Amino acid sequence: MIRRAFPSKYALPKSPIGLADTAILLALFLIFYIVARVGSGFFVAFKPPVLQPRISLDPANLPYYVARSTLRMFIALIGSILFTFIYGYIAAKNSRAEKVMIPLLDILQSVPVLGFLSVTVTGFMAMFPGSLFGLEMASLFAIFTGQVWNMTFSFYHSLITLPKELDEAATLFRFSKWRRFISVEVPVAMIGLVWNGMMSFGGGWFFVTFTEAITVNNKSYTLPGIGAYVAMAVKEENFKALTLAILSMILLIVGIDQLFWRPVVAWAEKFRMDKSTASEQATSWVLDLLRSSRLPRILGQQWRHVRRKLPKLHVTLPKAPSIRFRWKRRKARFNEDLIFGILIGTIVVGAITAGANIVTKEVPLHEIARVFLLGILTFLRVVCLLLFASAVWTPIGVAIGFNPKLSRIAQPIVLILASFPANFIFPAATWIFIKLHLGLNFGSIVLMILGAQWYVLFNTIAGAMAVPNDLREMAVNMRLSGWPLWRKLILPAIFPAWVTGAITASGGAWNASIVSEVVNWGNKSLTADGIGAYITHATTVGDSPRIVLGVSLMCVFVVLTNRLFWRRLYSLAETRYRLG
Repeated sequence: MIRRAFPSKYALPKSPIGLADTAILLALFLIFYIVARVGSGFFVAFKPPVLQPRISLDPANLPYYVARSTLRMFIALIGSILFTFIYGYIAAKNSRAEKVMIPLLDILQSVPVLGFLSVTVTGFMAMFPGSLFGLEMASLFAIFTGQVWNMTFSFYHSLITLPKELDEAATLFRFSKWRRFISVEVPVAMIGLVWNGMMSFGGGWFFVTFTEAITVNNKSYTLPGIGAYVAMAVKEENFKALTLAILSMILLIVGIDQLFWRPVVAWAEKFRMDKSTASEQATSWVLDLLRSSRLPRILGQQWRHVRRKLPKLHVTLPKAPSIRFRWKRRKARFNEDLIFGILIGTIVVGAITAGANIVTKEVPLHEIARVFLLGILTFLRVVCLLLFASAVWTPIGVAIGFNPKLSRIAQPIVLILASFPANFIFPAATWIFIKLHLGLNFGSIVLMILGAQWYVLFNTIAGAMAVPNDLREMAVNMRLSGWPLWRKLILPAIFPAWVTGAITASGGAWNASIVSEVVNWGNKSLTADGIGAYITHATTVGDSPRIVLGVSLMCVFVVLTNRLFWRRLYSLAETRYRLG
């Protein structure tokens, strides 16, 4: 029997929503619910010492603490990305601003997070009296300062080393500044920015313990989170709670890698400056799910429809100025630079004079000399860290970056190692040091390496991944291997990324000295000789003159190192070792 088909007008319409769209919508609703549920705790009443959050070591509370800390980390990451684009772009495009902004960035990344906390906790709590939001803002600001500098340096360096052919193409096609930014500059910086974003995010976990369990001016404050949970476990010498926190942290890092960072890394593959296709591309099941969904295409069509109705802006390029006009403009710019330099110099000298007056009235000269010697000891530990990280992790980073298959296997492992807050295992290390009767003067080097070595590895991976495949194939055709391959291709190609990683590792190491030169287990404490331990003690007791002294001398060490050493390497990377 032959059945007649229904006419097409009676056919059921095809649903615009598929299984992938349903899964994405459910995931979005779940994320919105968790953010709303957890975020509501940011605004509860807060009147210490009577009314403030209490931390319980009951494992049932651990998921809420983990979610609370994770929300802080992502809020700080969003702020760091916005700051990176704005600050890095202005510093790279405005030569006058660059002269102030980059040294200021050197200073800001050298100021320890604990130095920020001593000021920001009191300030934010005064801005939001009676609410926990003030303390939350202080914690977010501290995590932000632990994430942002590495990303900003990476983006700035990508802009100043933009390949010449891309710069000339953007000029030839008369791109507007916005079109140039989104079509040329951000794509070139994307791979380095993604890997540095992962590193910055992992570095932010390092300071979670100290931003959620804060002791400043002889007053202790706690925020619900996994960092406060670990701090309470250490205080009560509870190995079981500490172990649960470590396992939860590992699961959290793996989950964030699968659901967030791995899709971002796979998506960023399209920004490689290759003229040939890589043999194996990074993959992600989350990204595959998003690409199979119809929702992004529907939203894109709606956005294009809205854009057509918006008024169009016609940008015309100005005519080339005459020689006389250019001379006048250069003269005016020179005068502006002179006035700007005098103004900035006056402000800096005034700030240094005011700080020196505060310090010298309260701190004797022999103590200032002793703190300077403590700074030298910490500086030597930083040098040991850089030598170790460069010798060990540079070859490993190149191997991972050059081999997509190895990268897919190693990325989650590296991300776990880099993201796992090293200070979570500091209590166990302290317990070992105490049992073996070992001092912390050498042990602090090990702790510092655990906290800051990953900057070199991540930047090396990003630099190796950015090397075009045609250069690698050319090296294979020329039968380069061993040291000749490293000397003629690998080292020149990854040198700019290594410089960025080394300078941020240096800044991270100075920051890590705050937590690696003073460690505790219960009522027992170990202290190393160094400027980090000096700042920690001054912050705990609320000694403002000595906080200013310690932070200022640490900034002097970092800025001098950057000016005398790192900036010269930056210039070398920009002029001699840029791709293109």
